[in-house]
Amino acid sequence: MERLNYHHLFYFWMVGREGGVARAARALGLSQPTLSGQIRSLEDFLGAPLFTRVGRGLEPTETGRLVQRYADEIFGLGREMLDTLRDRPTGRPIAFTVGIADVLPKLVAQRLIEPALRLPTPVRLTVREDRVDRLFAALAVHELDLVLTDAPPAAGAPLRAYPHLLGACDVALYAPAAMARRLKPRFPQSLAGAPILLPLEGTAIRRQVDAWLDRREIRPQVIGEFEDSALMKSFGQAGFGVVASPVVIEREMRAQYGLRRIGVLTGVRERFFAVSVERRIKHPAVLELTRAARRDLFG
Repeated sequence: MERLNYHHLFYFWMVGREGGVARAARALGLSQPTLSGQIRSLEDFLGAPLFTRVGRGLEPTETGRLVQRYADEIFGLGREMLDTLRDRPTGRPIAFTVGIADVLPKLVAQRLIEPALRLPTPVRLTVREDRVDRLFAALAVHELDLVLTDAPPAAGAPLRAYPHLLGACDVALYAPAAMARRLKPRFPQSLAGAPILLPLEGTAIRRQVDAWLDRREIRPQVIGEFEDSALMKSFGQAGFGVVASPVVIEREMRAQYGLRRIGVLTGVRERFFAVSVERRIKHPAVLELTRAARRDLFG
């Protein structure tokens, strides 16, 4: 009996789903020549071409469209099987793999994930932190159940995913107690020339903070820019400058870092999203995470 290579079929399916070899290769973490070679192996096995070149792109042949329909059913059933098994009580811990965007404040991520670990059924948590584009690529191939981030996927992105808004909150500036006492009375004018620590340029929160300062023509002294929000808070704790943070974790900012609020950045709001490949969430840990975020953390 001939045996189909499902790895080759999956690679072919991803090319059709992502809209091209280059995008599929990025999503799979493979080189384009490697991916093309796997698809040629599948074509040799099936005895028919699956794609034809049209201009600079690829279009599925009649055979390719037929194979794509079967692949949709095969991998759709596989995902459905995993979802069913996860929801089924087996006495074993529920696997829950979360990707955290590197721009997301770690204290917020912790508060978001904690309720999932309090389910009656034990949960085995795996957390990956990375750039959001890499996390979305891992989500596309079902290596992750969820990505936590501060912005939904960009419009027109090849990823078929659904952003679920968890909530939003105000952003405030914080500093060690002595610095906060000095800057608070004349806030926000007191920020002119004051040392400040900021997230990297290009992040959602950095764009908002920069715009807030520009509108008021306030020019603080930028001491450092950080990818890691926890490291930024540590430098703030050491007295190197003011830091911006969501007010929803103010209690932790005081307890863990000894930082005190200077003032709220009026109009600056940070939003938090859970991005999944499911329009309707089924995973019990994801369900509990989203419910608790909307009801308790941001409610």
